[in-house]
Amino acid sequence: QVQLVESGGGLVQVGGSLRLSCAASGRTFSRYNMGWFRQAPGKEREFVAHIHWSGGSTDYADSVKGRFTISRENAKNTVYLQMNSLKPEDTAVYYCAVGEKSWYTRKYDYWGMGTQVTVSS
Repeated sequence: QVQLVESGGGLVQVGGSLRLSCAASGRTFSRYNMGWFRQAPGKEREFVAHIHWSGGSTDYADSVKGRFTISRENAKNTVYLQMNSLKPEDTAVYYCAVGEKSWYTRKYDYWGMGTQVTVSS
């Protein structure tokens, strides 16, 4: 079975930074895409960023471009999301995901339980 565990969330002030981590276990993920999504209270889940299994391509939502950076360490089956210049509208539960055929569809197969990020004003 596949398990994804997010960590690194918390409370941060406007303009601050956080780094989220997600560790995957249960199978080999070296050829799986990995991504981050988020869901704010009262809103639908939205795409944040994802990274190709090769590590050669990344995509970001327009709202986070220039502020967030996604990366991965395949040897550790871990994906990271470095978040800088945080804004109150970044407040949400952040979920990591892995998928085998998800690059163009952005439909992921496995999901973590989420980690809360709160940006205070």
